[in-house]
Amino acid sequence: MQRVSHARVTVASEVTGAIERGLCVLVSVGPDDDETVAGRLARRVATLRVFPDEDGKMNLDVRQAGGAVLVVSQFTLHADTSRGHRPSFIGAAPPDVANRLYDAFAAVLRVLDLRVETGRFGAHMDVEMCNDGPVTLVLSSGEDAWKADAG
Repeated sequence: MQRVSHARVTVASEVTGAIERGLCVLVSVGPDDDETVAGRLARRVATLRVFPDEDGKMNLDVRQAGGAVLVVSQFTLHADTSRGHRPSFIGAAPPDVANRLYDAFAAVLRVLDLRVETGRFGAHMDVEMCNDGPVTLVLSSGEDAWKADAG
């Protein structure tokens, strides 16, 4: 995920999602991921304090900062480049699973009362973003749940 001053996704000259200040989240789904993981990670994205407060310290989450979230499917994050010259994507979930969990991730953000825009799953997309900071964080389904996530 990246904190952005603005971001947008275009598919075949049509803007499918655009935000001003907020987060651009590139979502890649692995074969062992499920709805529980999608929900946990969406709640983490919503509550990470990566926006500056009045003193310039990262103390505000995206909602507190008045931001939105642009969610973009990005299966290439599961690429294995350890052999040869062509990436392998066998580490990514099958498209039907990935699409379902991508939608579930965005749905949880909406339930948390965030404005959510999206790309188009499976489409060739032009993604434009202006990384603010720059602030870029990698969240992984392989990480243990934080105690703060428990309640």
